[in-house]
Amino acid sequence: MSARRNARAAPRTLAIMQPTFLPWAGYFALIDRVDRFVLLDDVQFDKRSWQQRNRIKTANGPLWLTVPVLTKGRRAQTIAQAQIQPDAGFAQTALKTLEHAYGKAAFYTPVMDRLAPAFEAAETGLCALNIALINALCDLIGLEADFARSSETPVRSAKAQRLADLCTSHGATRYVSPPGSKDYLDGDDALERAGVALEYFTYEHPVWPQLHGPYAPYMSALDLVMNAQPDALSIIRSGMRPAGTP
Repeated sequence: MSARRNARAAPRTLAIMQPTFLPWAGYFALIDRVDRFVLLDDVQFDKRSWQQRNRIKTANGPLWLTVPVLTKGRRAQTIAQAQIQPDAGFAQTALKTLEHAYGKAAFYTPVMDRLAPAFEAAETGLCALNIALINALCDLIGLEADFARSSETPVRSAKAQRLADLCTSHGATRYVSPPGSKDYLDGDDALERAGVALEYFTYEHPVWPQLHGPYAPYMSALDLVMNAQPDALSIIRSGMRPAGTP
């Protein structure tokens, strides 16, 4: 990635999320909110989840763009271990689908110049593909990021304790969590015992110009850069709301 924060400096704030496929705008807002973003890549792969699919907007409405992942006999595989079906021609098919959906978008050419090479990572596996696309979208958005992978961090605990241990391992003193994790974290004092403050990230979906009729929220952030790439970062930041605490 061309622009990164200093990965050697201990982060004050940390977020931990799975490396999802072509994430939505709120994912990048969370990256922007923290000093370091840990990609949780050593948890079990979940078929037909955000790990392998997301939505783009087409002339026929929202469309699921799905990565064909090998699953037969691999029920226990992690995201980092998941491989893409080699005979599916996924990269070529995906690029053609994006051309049909966004070929007339205002910033199609500069976006695809940066994004298309990232699809080559599909040959390495799902995790490599997702991370390459996340990095490419960060560059297109103009977002600095400091990434780490949980599989490369020597922490083997589970649940909330693992979040606390990852924060401690990276030297973070505040963990920024998506609101959806509130039920999961409430009643567990692992972060508190580790001396890590808990903050819930609050985000309201922003609006940007789109092709193909009325505005459709919760598309991949790819839709944002295709239609409003120079303003992408300011649009993403416009959805941030005051931080929430337990």
